[in-house]
Amino acid sequence: MAVRAALEASGLDHGPISVHDKMHAMGLPQVPSTAALARIFREAGVARLEPKKKPRSAWRRFVYPAPNACWQLDATEYVLSGGRTCVIFQLIDDHSRYAVASHVAWSETAQAAIAVFDKAVADRGVPQRLLSDNGAALNPSRRGHLGRLVSHVGALGVQTITGKPYKPTTQGKNERFHQTLFRYLDKQPLAGSLAELQAQVDAFDHLYNTERPHQGLPGRITPQTAWDATPHADPPRPQPDRPIYPAPVPSAYRRPRTPPPPNLPANTRARTISTAGTIHLDTVTYRVDAQRAFEQVLVVTVDDQVIITDLQGEVLAEHTRPAPGIRYVGNGRPRGLRPKTDRPSPKS
Repeated sequence: MAVRAALEASGLDHGPISVHDKMHAMGLPQVPSTAALARIFREAGVARLEPKKKPRSAWRRFVYPAPNACWQLDATEYVLSGGRTCVIFQLIDDHSRYAVASHVAWSETAQAAIAVFDKAVADRGVPQRLLSDNGAALNPSRRGHLGRLVSHVGALGVQTITGKPYKPTTQGKNERFHQTLFRYLDKQPLAGSLAELQAQVDAFDHLYNTERPHQGLPGRITPQTAWDATPHADPPRPQPDRPIYPAPVPSAYRRPRTPPPPNLPANTRARTISTAGTIHLDTVTYRVDAQRAFEQVLVVTVDDQVIITDLQGEVLAEHTRPAPGIRYVGNGRPRGLRPKTDRPSPKS
């Protein structure tokens, strides 16, 4: 239990598998099996049985055959001290799960996406493919125009690919990576600046790559071991004839940014809806509406109520503040086909 508590206090995975691997790494004699540890944790009341969970043997994964065959890029929101929001770009290698680069920025922009990509290329070479979502800052090809990031990496011969709209499982490895990062950051002092948060993220990347056994890799090796174990994919052939700058964005896709009202009450904060249709408040992500991406909204907290309105005061969502440990609150709408609308979707 002491090993489990130490892992939890450090913001690291502390399930039976993680504790088993840590005890082995510490050279402790007579390490219990993962099944025995799971039973001990349940009896101690720190874990519960989940019979509906699929066994790992039922999982079917697609993994690229070599490092640098494909990188996954995604950004996630985070909150600094004082309630200021920022984003963390995370770039991982699909084959080895190696964190090739991370970059902290004030907002999700193409310039920041290019910065994290160039940072990774300088250290790890050029990948054959780059997988991202369909966000305006990453790959807006489905909207009929070329993004700055797509043009930038295309000049190096990198093939850009995206997941289907509203299908985040395509970027599942990166989504899981976000969760691991948040668990670690929750145990660190709350950063007050981008530089402080970048230092924390860099420390996490080093720990994640070199010390933390990855349960998604064969033999639960570290990403660094997986990165070094297989010859890397050959870099692509550069394509200098591709345009460097994107085509103009059609005005139909542009949305004017209205500044929030000045002198907001103490219980009211302004937020900008992300391309995924979400806002971030006190470490919790609330889903509003992807059709309202880039719009400014007001978040009013009254006792245990969280009310999200537009700048004209129309209520867009209303929630009871979630219990501790809950990081995501949906908008209550069923998944599946969306009703047709004449307004272009920022995620289409």
